[in-house]
Amino acid sequence: MVNTLSHLGIGLLIASVAGFNSRQIKIVAFMAMLPDLDFILNALFLAIDGHLGHQVYNALYYMMGHREFMHSLIFALFVTLYIWYREKDQMLTIVSGAAIFSHIYLDYVTSWKMRPFFPFIKEASTIGAIDFFDPLITVISFVPIFYILADRVRENKKNGGYVNEKNTSSKLNGHIRSLLQGNGSWLTGISKGEHRSLYRKLLVIFVIWCAFNPLAKAVLISDVEETEGHDISYQGSYPVSPGIFLSAYEFNNTTYKTLTSSYWSGLKNEKFVDKCTCDEDSSLSYIQRAQVLYESSLPGEVDYPVYNVSTYDSNVTVVLSDARNPFAQYWAYFKTEYIFVFDTDSENYQIYVKRDVQYSKPMPTGMFE
Repeated sequence: MVNTLSHLGIGLLIASVAGFNSRQIKIVAFMAMLPDLDFILNALFLAIDGHLGHQVYNALYYMMGHREFMHSLIFALFVTLYIWYREKDQMLTIVSGAAIFSHIYLDYVTSWKMRPFFPFIKEASTIGAIDFFDPLITVISFVPIFYILADRVRENKKNGGYVNEKNTSSKLNGHIRSLLQGNGSWLTGISKGEHRSLYRKLLVIFVIWCAFNPLAKAVLISDVEETEGHDISYQGSYPVSPGIFLSAYEFNNTTYKTLTSSYWSGLKNEKFVDKCTCDEDSSLSYIQRAQVLYESSLPGEVDYPVYNVSTYDSNVTVVLSDARNPFAQYWAYFKTEYIFVFDTDSENYQIYVKRDVQYSKPMPTGMFE
C-alpha cells in the first residue's frame, strides 16, 4: 500500500545504498515523507475555505491542497537547494533530492491526479500505471522498516524490555517518530551497512518496477484501442487492482462505454452508461449551469460526466458523477458526486459533495464561480 510509511521505507533504502551515517539517514528519510506534511496546510485551508472568494479559493487550493504544490517538482527543487545551502554536501543533496522525487513520482505513477508541473501546467494529470495496493512496492518499502523494528525489539529484550502487544499499533507509530527524532540507535544497522546488499537489490527492483509499469500500461491501452477501434485515454485508464485497469470513452452522443482490461485476460466487463438520466429538453439549462459551476472548481475529479436530474417542489437537483463510478467498488476516488440544488423561483443554488459516504457535505461558495 502506497502511504507515508511506504515513502519512509523507500527513503531508507536510498539512504542505505548511499552509505550515510544516522544523521544523514534521518534527513533523507524526512525528505522522503516531506510532501505528505501538506496535510497540515490542507487542514488550515479547510478551516478557512468558507470565507474565501472564488479566485482566492483556487489560488490557495493550488498552494495548500493535499497532493498539490508540495507534490510538485518545483517544490522538490526548492527543498533540494535548501539542503545544499544548509549542508554543503553534494552527495547528501543528490540523495535527498532523489528521496523527495521518489515520493512525488510514486504518488504520480499510482492512482492519484496531481499537478507535479505546477505552476507551469495547472491541469491535473496522472500516470496511473500502478495500483495503490501494489504488493511488490508494499513489500519492498516495508522491508527496511521491519528490520529496524526487529533490531529494536532485540535490543529491548537484551536490556530487559518487552513489547506490550495490546498497544502494538500505537507503539509502531511511536517507534517511527522515535526513529526520526531520537538518537541514532534506531538506525545503527543501516548506518553500519547491515543488509545493504539486500537493500540495493530491492531498490533496483523498485526503480525497474516503477519504470516498467507505465510502458506496460501503454502497450495494454494500445491493444485495447486496436480491439475497440476507438481512442482510449491513457490517463483516463485507472488501476482498480494490480494489473487491471478501468477505462471509458464516448460511445455516441448519449452514451459512454466503460470497460476493464488486464494484462492476463484482455478486455472484460464492458458496460454502457447513459450520459443523462433526465428529460433532456427541460433539464438542459440546469445541466449547463451545473457544468459551468463544476468546471470552475478544483480539484476536478470527473473525466466522463454523467448527470441525474430530478425535480421536487421548486427545486431542481442535478447530480454529477463519473461514468466509471459504479465500477470502482473499493476505490474512494471514483465515489465522488457533486450535487447541485437549483431554486426554480430564483437564481439561488446550493452545492454539496458526497465522497464515498452516506451523507453529503455542503461546499463553500468560493469553490465555484
